[in-house]
Amino acid sequence: MIDVFAHVLPPKFLAQMLQIDSNVLEKNSWMKNPLLTDIDKRLATMQPNQQEILSMVNLNPEDFVDGDQAATLCEAANEELQQIASNSTSSFPAVVAMLPMNNIAEAMAIIDSQVINNPLVAGVQLFTRAIGKEITDESFSPLFAKMAESGKPIWLHPVFDKRKSDNNLTFSWEYEQTLAMNQIVTKNFFTKYPGLKIIVHHAGAMVPYFARRIFYIQGEARYEAFKHFYVDTAVLGNSRAIEMAVDFFGEDHVLFGTDTPLGIKPNGPTSVIKQSLDQSNLTSFQKKKIFTGNWQQLIQRKK
Repeated sequence: MIDVFAHVLPPKFLAQMLQIDSNVLEKNSWMKNPLLTDIDKRLATMQPNQQEILSMVNLNPEDFVDGDQAATLCEAANEELQQIASNSTSSFPAVVAMLPMNNIAEAMAIIDSQVINNPLVAGVQLFTRAIGKEITDESFSPLFAKMAESGKPIWLHPVFDKRKSDNNLTFSWEYEQTLAMNQIVTKNFFTKYPGLKIIVHHAGAMVPYFARRIFYIQGEARYEAFKHFYVDTAVLGNSRAIEMAVDFFGEDHVLFGTDTPLGIKPNGPTSVIKQSLDQSNLTSFQKKKIFTGNWQQLIQRKK
């Protein structure tokens, strides 16, 4: 099993963020999970045939500091992630880099220096909103262009829209994820940036369920454009939802991903999501592709 969406909050980076805001964990209580920070404990919970592609939780430096400091924090965090992977490549074969979204020039430099030619760094993680802007804001376009050119994927993770007063983890992130996907399609990013690869969390959120609404309201061209996304299986054990994701995005575009160690206490949802795949009506060939094959093809495919 290669889990493409597994989160961490490394100790050095956490210590730096706590120096900036000592209440950061109190404000994000779901991050008080020892398996995010204690890598030895994390390894002890993993199954022998399990690998994880590590990405940061959404504790983003640009939300706390200026652009120069955000870039410094991201660079150091990416180095710490790489060190974790280097110490245990059999469990963590690759990591996903952070970018300072309030310093695009330095974000581009980080892609050049830490991502493009680095076999330990599989791609970069972006969020559905950054510094109060939609991820498709024109100021962020250079990042999409650069990543499309690199051939490495973007991981797209949801965050709350802070303009709203009723955000909740159950529904809001799925809504925000869906909106960001719609914005990417509406702005023709897959045409504008040939070769662009985006891995979306939570099985594509609302898109598979509302696929026919997309077709009849937005038209066939946009309906087909949504199928360019890659999605994971992080829906906390819903076999039918995973089947719908495969039906819409295609068996080549669904990757095993769990959100571990979050979602189900104490050790995360890996076993539950694996079981949901095992119990699904997908073929053995499709399951094998989701567990390992699609990831291997994705990282080998340049453009």
